Amino acid sequence: MDTVIDILRGLHPEVDYETETGLIDKRILDSFDIVTLVGDLMDEFDIEIGAEHMIPENFNSASAIYELVKRLED
Repeated sequence: MDTVIDILRGLHPEVDYETETGLIDKRILDSFDIVTLVGDLMDEFDIEIGAEHMIPENFNSASAIYELVKRLED
């Protein structure tokens, strides 16, 4: 989880990723941020994030992103 938060902080250090649950819904992360985030996650965790995973529910919070990573690592 810490690695996911570190990656997110590289995009927007001012956001409290421990509590924020609307990264997509509140437009905190834009499309460029998502492209960067997905690339960083794939590189860091050696996973493949496909188009079928690109839904707001998977990216609205650090914990949702972490859960996605864990699912894809298995």
